[in-house]
Amino acid sequence: MSASPAVRPSYAVVLRVPHARRTFAAALTGRLSYGIVPLSLMLAVTRSSGSYAVAGTVMALFGATTVFLSPARAALIDRHGPRRALVPMTAAYLAVLVLLTLVLARPAGAPAPVLGALAATAGACVPPLGPTMRAVWGRLTPDRALLQRAYSLDGVAEELLFVTGPLLVGVLVGFAPPAAGIVVGAVLMAVGTAGFLSSPAVRAVGPGKATVRRGGGGLRGLGRPVVAIAGVGLALGVVDLLVVAFAECHGHGTGGASVAWVLAALSAGSAVGGLLNGAVTWRASAGARLPLLTAGLGLTLCGAGLAPGLGTLAVAVAAAGFFVSPAITTAYLIADEIAAPEARVRAGAWVNTAVNAGSTAGTAVAGALAGSLPVAVCFALTGAVVLMTAAAVARRARRGTSDLVPLS
Repeated sequence: MSASPAVRPSYAVVLRVPHARRTFAAALTGRLSYGIVPLSLMLAVTRSSGSYAVAGTVMALFGATTVFLSPARAALIDRHGPRRALVPMTAAYLAVLVLLTLVLARPAGAPAPVLGALAATAGACVPPLGPTMRAVWGRLTPDRALLQRAYSLDGVAEELLFVTGPLLVGVLVGFAPPAAGIVVGAVLMAVGTAGFLSSPAVRAVGPGKATVRRGGGGLRGLGRPVVAIAGVGLALGVVDLLVVAFAECHGHGTGGASVAWVLAALSAGSAVGGLLNGAVTWRASAGARLPLLTAGLGLTLCGAGLAPGLGTLAVAVAAAGFFVSPAITTAYLIADEIAAPEARVRAGAWVNTAVNAGSTAGTAVAGALAGSLPVAVCFALTGAVVLMTAAAVARRARRGTSDLVPLS
């Protein structure tokens, strides 16, 4: 079930690993639901309640339980194995999505507390297909160079899913109510999870050890990549809002194609950087590369606010995006290296949680800063925070104390 090819590892070699294409395709099918359900839910709640405040609260509850309970769900995968844990988790998630769809379809709407409770429950049950797939990659590709390419491919594909999902919702709402998007997302999750669990690569993964190790539960040393990637997530959350503020300051309004193109440039830069990062055979260790990649993101953001127009800003954020996917992929590699075998899914989930939590905090911080400071200053401050994060991580790495935060 594993592969250590004699030829130089490449993306084609990754996909030729036995069972890799089947397993990866199924996981991506289920993960496309992540890009469809949130936007569909927000649009459906807005239409049903007629209130942006209610929609915002409902989505905040959904996002909070999705992000902050991710390590707990991943721990269930580690302890009981994918087949025993994902089946009830997915069934519960699908059941709550169906309930949400039925409630939102009522002509009279639904009370906000009911919508909030259902959304929070749905978020708590979201199956962690991403972290589980990355743990399976670790079993399929024990060769570190091949695993780097697998993680890079996985990261770029996931980023494209989060671009494709909202586009599909936009097409869907042109001829169907927004709640139909929730149903489509549920079907994708059901089909993807079923295909994923039927793969021989996943069937071979059994339950982990029931005992929890002392000194971090098999996760000692994970603090360094988690802190670095939280800084990357913070930058992503800030940039999304600052691009809108930049467009408004330069007379382009707060929406429209101009902002979309700049944000698309960020994603394109990240995808290119991720693919190049995976194609290079690095001599430096992942631990040495992570602070450098984080610092590169910080430096480019410091200068982004000086762009004279949206065109040059798009180039600047594309350059910043060039460091995003490589940094995240490198953090996943470190997490896989340091995690005990029975904690691999949880390790990946902590990195994923760090990105999402940092992004949420970044959006909140950007909202406060953009209202009182020039956009260029906001970009510079964001870059400075990311640089300080990179410096702290590098300093810990030189001291050999990678366990900034013992996670369990």
